[in-house]
Amino acid sequence: MTECLRKSRKMRIALILCAGAVSCAGMVYLYFHNPHDYPLPCIFYVLTGLYCPGCGSGRASYSILHGQFLDAFCYNPLMTVLLPLIGLYVAVRTLDWVITGGNHVDRKISVKFLIGVLVAVFVYGALRNIPVFPFTLLAPGGFAQIF
Repeated sequence: MTECLRKSRKMRIALILCAGAVSCAGMVYLYFHNPHDYPLPCIFYVLTGLYCPGCGSGRASYSILHGQFLDAFCYNPLMTVLLPLIGLYVAVRTLDWVITGGNHVDRKISVKFLIGVLVAVFVYGALRNIPVFPFTLLAPGGFAQIF
């Protein structure tokens, strides 16, 4: 029984290392891929002409990797605010999975909190498409008008 648990823990650690390698490769790509010169198109924007909640995330990620946090906030404020929370969740959930092999984290997150985040994302997506002054700041690069 304990040998089986050791093998499964080794398998989980190997999977985490593989996922980490893929993530590092993605970060290296984002670090050297300049989205200002060669932007990655947003399919939602191409099809509808409206900004999705994720529009500007490529440029924001590029800015974060280069230490330009104010520029990242200008491109996508919501992603810039939620990114540390998502990173913390992924780190804690991964650590829990490697150590115990189970999921003890998700039970501790309030469903009301998750629904609130989901509603905030949808409201943000809707507000950033209203062409009136305070809402135009939410469009990608909108806060650059102020800073």
